Amino acid sequence: MKNFQNYTPQKYETADYQQVEEGIYQTKDPDGSFGEGTEKVFVTSLSFEMEPDQYGEEDGSPRNITQVPFEALLDDFNLFVTDFYDDLNETSEKLCYQEFGSFQLEDIKKLRTLIGKRFYAVPYVDEEDGEEYYNTVIE
Repeated sequence: MKNFQNYTPQKYETADYQQVEEGIYQTKDPDGSFGEGTEKVFVTSLSFEMEPDQYGEEDGSPRNITQVPFEALLDDFNLFVTDFYDDLNETSEKLCYQEFGSFQLEDIKKLRTLIGKRFYAVPYVDEEDGEEYYNTVIE
């Protein structure tokens, strides 16, 4: 995954979203799954490109955001997806759009340090069990 950039959807201009910092907004849990719609979450939206020549991203596209390394990104930064931007991803040739959420502002701030960078997986084989795993790299 490369070329992370800020994306500001029109919905952030509504009363449901309060800007906390540049590119970071606070809102109610968008789908009610974390507290019956009363829980406040911090969100940010980013665009990025999949890298089909990278491990785990071989079939990656805006319509198919691969689990590797996307799930690692969510885990590493303690995030969840709050909007998949299906319409944008369906029509985009190379840019993927996602809204990320967290209950902790610091998690969203850390995620935004990826703007302008790459986040990808590098496989390795564990010597003890012979299984393939991967580490993530930010550059």
